[in-house]
Amino acid sequence: MQSRVASLSVALLFSTLLAACGGGGQETADTRSAPGGAQAPAAQSADDGKGVGPIDQVDVAALDMSRAAEGAEIFTMKCTACHKIEERYIGPALSGVTKRRKPEWIMNMILNPDVMVKEDPTAKGLLMEYIAPMTNQNLTPEEAKAVLTFFMKNDAALEDAGEEAGEEAGGGQ
Repeated sequence: MQSRVASLSVALLFSTLLAACGGGGQETADTRSAPGGAQAPAAQSADDGKGVGPIDQVDVAALDMSRAAEGAEIFTMKCTACHKIEERYIGPALSGVTKRRKPEWIMNMILNPDVMVKEDPTAKGLLMEYIAPMTNQNLTPEEAKAVLTFFMKNDAALEDAGEEAGEEAGGGQ
């Protein structure tokens, strides 16, 4: 009897967490069309580190870094129920994510999490580690780019702070 109550409690907890992370949108990653009306690709041929979804190329040099503040707002509204920048929470800490993942992977995970956790090896591993799948927040590609610029700006600031700390520890050399 106790194990059944425990199982029901765990199921209720995960249901609550998933509901808190958003979702409930009308459009899913499986039905979302890529820009131009083309259907998002179901899978890519090999694990190229770009993930699975509508984004196959991101020109990082062409990103408008002034959109980082907009990305921070979107992140706060849509993502902080499950993610924190500096700490593991329901999902992984996102500090340094642009150093660990390709920009295409980040955007595909934002835009296409349902398919990513089924088909992308890295996303599958994260699901195994964190248990709760990432909820599709139904962001547009432009909103996902803004969030990506927020992550990039945050990671660059952390890298700069780390270099300054290293210079101070090394006597300015």
